[in-house]
Amino acid sequence: MIETELTFTKGKITREFNGDFEVTLIVPKQEQSSIETLNELLSNDKIKEAKICNKKKKRSLDANAYAWKLITEIANVLRSSKEEVYLSMLKHYGQSSVVSVVEHGAELFKRSVKYCEDFGEADLNGKHFKHIKVFTGSSEYDTREMAILIDGIVSECKKLKISTITPAELEMMKGAWKGGGQ
Repeated sequence: MIETELTFTKGKITREFNGDFEVTLIVPKQEQSSIETLNELLSNDKIKEAKICNKKKKRSLDANAYAWKLITEIANVLRSSKEEVYLSMLKHYGQSSVVSVVEHGAELFKRSVKYCEDFGEADLNGKHFKHIKVFTGSSEYDTREMAILIDGIVSECKKLKISTITPAELEMMKGAWKGGGQ
């Protein structure tokens, strides 16, 4: 299956006489290989699908490796598992949302979500709801969210007297993320 993803800066939409729409995108020259793949994809008569959204900077793979290095060191000091420390870091410094689920569906919901915990209960219109806090895994984080998580992990390391990279090195790493480093 041919598939491509490209970044564009702007575009325009015009309406044809028959009522259909034509979408034109302005794509930077750095996307040439994506354009070549797109051209191949557009050359057949099959129905295509496109999704357009604002581009978020992805967090750096170096950031993820560094986070897991520190999580492993914390787990060793606390004599805990990396997964337990990771969940603790998500709870303290990660991204989360609270959802309300009708009581009879709460256990099924919790089994289908990797990182969650009970957050309370409420009755509404004769139904009993469980509130469940759901934590987003760091693989879904953008650069800002990953920076917050790593800052939190670093602060936990300092409390445990675990050495980390210097603040200057950390800022340099964050600067690389903001520059679009993968």
